[in-house]
Amino acid sequence: MSYQRQLIKHCRACGSAVLYRLPDDGDTKQRAICTECQLVHYENPLNVVGTVPYLGHKVLLCKRNIEPRKGKWTLPAGFMELGETTSQGAARETSEEAGAQFKIGPLFTVMSVPRVGQVHLYFLAELDNEIFEPGFETQEARMFAEDEIPWSELAFRTVQETLQHYFADKKAGTFGVHTLTID
Repeated sequence: MSYQRQLIKHCRACGSAVLYRLPDDGDTKQRAICTECQLVHYENPLNVVGTVPYLGHKVLLCKRNIEPRKGKWTLPAGFMELGETTSQGAARETSEEAGAQFKIGPLFTVMSVPRVGQVHLYFLAELDNEIFEPGFETQEARMFAEDEIPWSELAFRTVQETLQHYFADKKAGTFGVHTLTID
């Protein structure tokens, strides 16, 4: 399945109609170009940033209180905001969704999800304790050992892949950076 983008119809700067054509700057892709102010509208993937919060042999999962996949379990994550780094965004999402205290660690997984125009980045995050104050996006925040993970109730494949890599690396005694594409 390929990404189904929504075509831009109006310029975000002046509101005039746009036309899709090759820009005059040598670009090789058709872009939405304003018929009045000539602004070229580039369409780029969205970054989803999050963490794998852990303490001892358990990881923290959050039960979603919002769509999509309300009621399913996920790692704390969400869309990166302008003006923040990837790790700052991951830390913000973890604080908002789980109300956890933690130390942000290194980048752990980078997953391209071209069919939805996203890139997911997860960082390791060592929890200070098991005290959580979930925000409105989370029904419940709970710690799980590997054999307790509700695998069939995970919200997203990126979460499943990240958790599988986490537990494999934990068993191996070394954590790497994992890059993959989710079709």
